[in-house]
Amino acid sequence: MLSLACSQSQETAGDGISDSQKKIKVVATVNMVSDLVRQVGGDHVEFFEIMGSGVDPHLYKASANDVIKLQEADVIFHVGLLLEGKMEEVLDKLKTGGKPVYAVTRDIEQGRLLKPEEFEGYYDPHIWFEVLLWKDTVDVIVEGLTKLDSTRKIDYENNGKNLKARLDELHQWVKTKVAEVPQEKRVLVTSHDAYNYFGRAYGFKVVGLQGISTVSKAGLADRTKLVDFIKSQQVKAIFVETTVSPEAIKAIASDAGVVIGGELFSDAMGELGQMEGGLDLGSYEGMIRHNITTIVNALR
Repeated sequence: MLSLACSQSQETAGDGISDSQKKIKVVATVNMVSDLVRQVGGDHVEFFEIMGSGVDPHLYKASANDVIKLQEADVIFHVGLLLEGKMEEVLDKLKTGGKPVYAVTRDIEQGRLLKPEEFEGYYDPHIWFEVLLWKDTVDVIVEGLTKLDSTRKIDYENNGKNLKARLDELHQWVKTKVAEVPQEKRVLVTSHDAYNYFGRAYGFKVVGLQGISTVSKAGLADRTKLVDFIKSQQVKAIFVETTVSPEAIKAIASDAGVVIGGELFSDAMGELGQMEGGLDLGSYEGMIRHNITTIVNALR
C-alpha cells in the first residue's frame, strides 16, 4: 500500500495531472466500470476500455496492446471479486509496482456479497445487477480520480453525488416495473448465473445453465435437469445472454417447449451510442432498463 500511495502523491505533484488542461488517462477493464468513470470524471478524463460489448470477462486474456495501455494509464479501475480472472496476475503486478489500481467492489461489506456453493468459496462478482450495490462503487471512482487530480475534487464529488441520486431513482423504477410480474411467475432462466444479485434484490428465482463463471461447462445431466425444472415450474420464457453462445439455451427452450424471451446483457453492456427505444444500451442505466423491460414483457 505504501508504494501505491507514493505513486499517487508523485502523480499529483507539480505540473502533473493537476494541470488544468490535462486529462487523466484511465483504463477500465469492462464497460460497466468505464461508464462509471465517464459519469464521474466527465470531460476531465479519457479512458480506454479493455473489454467492450459482447466480451466475456471470465475468459478474457490481456493482449500485448492491453498491457501497454495498462502501463501507460494514470489509474486503472476494475470490478474485482475475480470477475476478470485471467487478468488478475497482470493487475496485481501493476499494483505492486506502484500503479494506482482500484477494484470498484473494494469497500462493499462482505455480508452484502453472495457466496454460492458452486463458486467454491469465492464471491459472486456480478453485483451490478443489484442497483444499490452498484451505487456503492461510485465512491471508489471518486476517490481514485481525486487522489490523482485534487484540483477537480469538487467536480468529482458533485458528479458522484448526482450519479448516486440517479441510481436511487433507477432502483425505484426497477422495483415498480418488476411488480408487473406476479410473484409466482418471477423465475429467470438464463445461460449462466449472472443474475443472483438481481434475484435477491427484486424477488426473482434465478437459474442458470452454467455456473457463475462461464469457464464451467454444462453437461447433459445439467441440461436435462434444467428442462425438467422449466416444465415443473411452468416457466413461460427463458433468455439468452449477449456474452454467452445462445445455442445451449435455444436447445433447452426447444426441449422444454418454451420461447426465448429475448436477449439480456450480462457481463458486458452494449456499444456506447447503441440506441434502442430511446435507451443507450452502452450506458449502465440503458442496460438495466433494457434487461428489466425484456424480462417483464416476456414473463408477465
